[in-house]
Parts: sequence; structure tokens; C-alpha cells
Amino acid sequence: MDLHLKNLFDRFQEQFGSGPGLGPGSGSCLMKVEGISPNFIKSVFKASAALYRTDPWKRLRPGHLFGIRVGKDSDWSSKKQLFPCVQFIGGDGGDLGFNMFRSENDAKKMTGSRETIRVPNIELLRVTFEDEPLMFPSNRKMIKSLSLEASGTNRFPVIDVARCTSSGSLQFRNPTLEELRFVYAFMKAIALVHPLLQVDEDGGPKWSRLVHFEPFIETVDVQWPPETAKGYDLVAVTVSHPPGQAYKEKTSSTSSTPTKYAEPPKEDTFVDVILYLNGSMRQCATCEREVHGEQALCCGRCRAVLYCSSVCQKQHWKETHKSMCGLYEAMMEREEELAMKIFMFPCTAEQPCKWLESLGIHQKGMWRRKCSCYSHCPFGLLPVKGGLWDSWGGLDDEEYPRDSPFHHHLRDGISSPILLSGWSEYYNLRSLPLSSPVADILSHPLTVYYILTALSISSKNLLLKGKEVILHYLGPEGELDWMPAFAEVGHLLNGLGNIQIIMVGPEVPTNLSGTTSGIGSRVRVNLVRGVYQEEANYLPSPHVIVALNCGLDNYSSWNGALNLIKSMGTPAFFTDQSEVSCANAKQVLRSAGLHITHPVTPNPFRSPVKSHGSSSNLPAYSNGFMLGVNT
Repeated sequence: MDLHLKNLFDRFQEQFGSGPGLGPGSGSCLMKVEGISPNFIKSVFKASAALYRTDPWKRLRPGHLFGIRVGKDSDWSSKKQLFPCVQFIGGDGGDLGFNMFRSENDAKKMTGSRETIRVPNIELLRVTFEDEPLMFPSNRKMIKSLSLEASGTNRFPVIDVARCTSSGSLQFRNPTLEELRFVYAFMKAIALVHPLLQVDEDGGPKWSRLVHFEPFIETVDVQWPPETAKGYDLVAVTVSHPPGQAYKEKTSSTSSTPTKYAEPPKEDTFVDVILYLNGSMRQCATCEREVHGEQALCCGRCRAVLYCSSVCQKQHWKETHKSMCGLYEAMMEREEELAMKIFMFPCTAEQPCKWLESLGIHQKGMWRRKCSCYSHCPFGLLPVKGGLWDSWGGLDDEEYPRDSPFHHHLRDGISSPILLSGWSEYYNLRSLPLSSPVADILSHPLTVYYILTALSISSKNLLLKGKEVILHYLGPEGELDWMPAFAEVGHLLNGLGNIQIIMVGPEVPTNLSGTTSGIGSRVRVNLVRGVYQEEANYLPSPHVIVALNCGLDNYSSWNGALNLIKSMGTPAFFTDQSEVSCANAKQVLRSAGLHITHPVTPNPFRSPVKSHGSSSNLPAYSNGFMLGVNT
């Protein structure tokens, strides 16, 4: 009987295959990878579990190939992408996991109609999710000793690299640490973007059972875990389907985002989630009616968009929201990551006046620009009472940065600009208590300083040589009243180099246009009223251009400025408050023929105070994210 069943199974396998995949695990164990740390193994398993929870196998089949780019080719020892083509397997049987190939051609050769074809001399990296009882003892021991996170119910990833020999057998090896970094970045990125794929009803042959998706490409920013970062925290990961997709320039900037989104479920179900928002007034995303915070509802899936009633929620879903919900849900999941938990003052300003009152700085000094109480006063013309203490709203002396240089801060015995990577480092440098809210205003000058010393290599080199950097600062508003805060840029230069900041914008008061202010000995600010494209010819050529909280999709006047930036070829950096606004900015920039050369990344000097949109809960911070062109 057993022989009969074996023959029957062999005949079935010969006719129909055994499903995609290369079979059981090879016995590889991440603990055997040279140079790996237990913390990185934990990070890999955590990323794997996060991907598993998104269930890509529900829609994806081996025939759906993805192109992957992680950072630049020069980031890898081979000077090329390690595994630029990926397929998910197991959605219709066989091994559950994904295969990563050296090329799209290799992937196509090994992808059969029912199973994975063993093609001689092709190497692939595979991640398979296996039940713990079926795993090799070395892996079970590793899982127990490191308390690794499970993927689903008692499943864990097994990662190995397989090569098919000419005889049809398989050879396995452990992945290298570099290959694991590539896998980690892919898992973090694909978990965010695969839900955004949109079904193409007219794509593919009618007889095919394979679901076809519209062409898709998106770049997301993945944060390396601390134990594997190599001098930089973030890497841009581009995912495309099918492989080889490129961003298409569009003639209109009215589209909100270049991304495609997930197919809505067949049955639209709604959950009314009641929000408790301390009595603030919000706005319905559909009818724009004001609604009391305690009565507001939000989407039960993404929890990002607010409504006055379930009627408006259903209408918005049909008109707009069902194409955005998957993206918003992914953005909401990053809220914990974006929150700056080091600070000891309230970091949410749902009602700005009350937030300022709780800190004792309402309607005082530079803080007057943080609420609407002085909106009647033109930018740059707030009455100034006295010195620095008054400018900082009467904070205690130890709670704001003094107008003094940094003593005894030398590098190799030589005075040079102080390089900063985040708020914690700055607060320690200035001996400021983490209960001080000054980061909310200092976000503007320190973002400028970070761009000049960390992101723009040419500017950094000029400053290190003791030369002057000319920066064109576009669209200033509240910053025009924060000049005392910009003095900190000069102190951070630490006795080397000079910066000329030329602020150009329609909000510069007429009586201040053409004036120059010396802020300390190393920074001077020129104010020019007007739109950039009309004034630029009269200004000294810039080394860098910046626009903070730019709102590129909100003002048509940006079109001329962006055309000029393109023709000049000058490095330009933009910040905005949320990922949605940055997605809009990316589309506007591409429409102007500019290529995103610095991907959207969280700004380490973003304000720690969360802003609240009138009809949105999406994470938003002043100068929250940055991106760049011509870099």
C-alpha cells in the first residue's frame, strides 16, 4: 500500500509539480554568519514578522516580479545591487516565503507554471517561513536563546542562499552580513508598498488566472537598525512592478501623489471610531463642517481621516479615500517611530494657545508666531521689547541657548564647525534641560545648519576651508521674527567659515526689503521682498537653496521658482510637515522636470511638537521630512 501511494504521489508531482519553492530548510543558521550581532538578528526577525502580518501572499504569486534598489550601487561591495528581482511564493501552495534573484532573467528562468525550476548555476537568496517544530535544532536553539519574534503562529524565517548544480541538486550556504542588510531593507520597504498595488482589470490575457497589477514604482526610506548603520541612518529603497519601471514625468501637478494604491475590498465595511480630542474643533474631510473633537469620527481602518458622521465617511470612501487608505494606514504606523520621546515637555499642540499657556510662554517673545493671536501683525514686524530673555518668552536662563560661543570644542586641536546628528546631541552640547521647548523654534535654523554641514557636501567643504557659503532661503514667514534663534547657526560654525542667508519671499515686509542684518560675526541675513524667479538675477549665485515647510502643491508661484532651480542646477532642499505633503511635493518636482536625488527622509531636527491638521490625524511636524534635488 505504501509503495502504491508513493508511486501515485510521484506521478502527481511529475504532472503537477510540488508547488513553488526549493523544499525544506537547508540547516543554515544566522548565528553562523560572520560578524553578525544578536541585536541585528532580532531586527531581521522583527522586520520579517512585520512583513508577515501584511500577508503579501493573499494577492501575490510567483509570476509577480518586483524590481528592488537599495541605496546606490556603490553602497555594496560588488558595486551593484545584490538581488534586484524578487518574487513571493506560497500563495497557491509550496514553500511560503520569497525568493531574491541576481537578475530578472534568472527569476524568469526559474519560474515555472506550477513550481520552481532548478536551473544550473543560478544563485538565489530565499526566505521561507517554517513551523518551529520542523526547523533544524540550531535554529530552534537560536530562537529560544534570543527570544526572537515569531511570524504568525509559531512560524519563523529561515534565510539561506541556494545554487542549482548541473546535476539538478542544490548547494546551500549561509547569507553574508551584507546580503542580510539587503534583505532587511527589502522587507521593511515591501511591507509598506505592496498594499498600494492596484489591480489592472484590462491587463494580461483573458485566459490567465494571474491577477495583473498596474505598473507601479515607489521609493520609501528605511531606517537601518543601530547595530548595522554605517555612518548613516536611512537608505532609500525603490520598489517597482514589473521590474524596470521608471518614474514618469507628468504635465500636471494637480495629482496628489504618484503612487498607485490597493484594490478596495469587495465589501466596504466601516467602523466608526470616536475620538477624544480634549474639546478642540476639527473639520469633516467630506463636507468641511466644523465638528467638536468629542463628536468626531475617523476611518476605522487607517484612523487618519476625520468625519462628522458615518454618512460623510461612506461618501468620502467612495469618492477618494478608498484609494488612499492603505497609504495612510502605513503612515499612521510610523507615528511611534517619528515621535521624539526624549523630551519632557508636552509634544502635542492640538490647541496652540493652550499648549503655550501650559509652558508659560503664550503671547511672549518669538513664541507669538506659534499661535494665531498675532496673525494681524505682518511677519518680521512683531514688537521687540528687550534682549534674548524676552525673545525666548521669559524662559529660565538655563532653558534657552545663550548668545555665546562653544568653548573648548576642538577637533584634532583645531576649531571647526560642530557636526550634529540630532536634538539629543545639541541639548547636551548646550546643557539644556529636556524640559525646554526651544527645539520647536530652533528647528528652522538647525535644519538649515544640518543641510549645510551634513547633506550638502560642497557647502560643508567650503565651511571647513573657512570660506563663505551663500544660501537662498525661499518663502520665509514666521522665521522673519526668529532672527535671535538663527544666531545659533553662527555659534555652531565655531570660528570657521561664514554663511550669507538671503531670504526671498512675498511675506518680507516692504520696509525691511533690501536690509542686511548681522547675526553674530559669521552669519548675515539679507531680506528681499518678491518671488524668487523675478529676484534671483539680482542676487549673488547660491551654493544651496532651501525652502522650509514649503507646501509645493499649495502655491502656483512655485512653478517659476522650480523651473529656475532646474536651469541653475543648484542643490535645493525642501522640508514639509507630513509624508503626504512630501508625496505631493515629489510629484510637483517631477512635473517640473526635477529628479529627487535626496529621498524623502525624516528630518533629525524636525520640531518635536506634533501638529494637527483640521481633518487629519497623520503624523505631522514642522520641518518633519526633507527631500532634495540637484544634490
